[in-house]
Amino acid sequence: MRKAKPKKRVILPDPVFNDQKVSKFVNHLMYDGKKNASYVIFYAALDAVKSKMNNEEKSALEIWKTALDNVTPQVEVKSRRIGGATFQVPTEIRPDRKESIAMKNLIAFARKRGGKSMAEKLASEIVDAFNNQGGAYKRKEDMHRMAEANRAFAHFRF
Repeated sequence: MRKAKPKKRVILPDPVFNDQKVSKFVNHLMYDGKKNASYVIFYAALDAVKSKMNNEEKSALEIWKTALDNVTPQVEVKSRRIGGATFQVPTEIRPDRKESIAMKNLIAFARKRGGKSMAEKLASEIVDAFNNQGGAYKRKEDMHRMAEANRAFAHFRF
């Protein structure tokens, strides 16, 4: 590679939970630089999660982290061209990319949900992910299924 690797930017922890993961999630949630609006949506979603799962002994933040872990993929398939044929080669995912994919999937499937405010949609997607269901969890399962189906091409890994 000609250029040096770009430096990783330091992400400041969020004001309420003092957690970097929350800040990263809010950054993915943000539209047009409106970070404050994203924080409002995220905290409202966590409040809604707490009210929906009041019989759970975990806090809303722990429920969110568990939901994020449940939708985090371990492997993905990458297209690799070998001798005129294109193979779907299963590869393991870097830890930072795993986290990013999980957050993006959770947000994308929350946005696709019908009706209500974004906070409500996000809350219901978090609850679904916590219970191993919902769109984001299904996406993870599909990624794993694709990787499993193409395991024969794993020796093409690069």
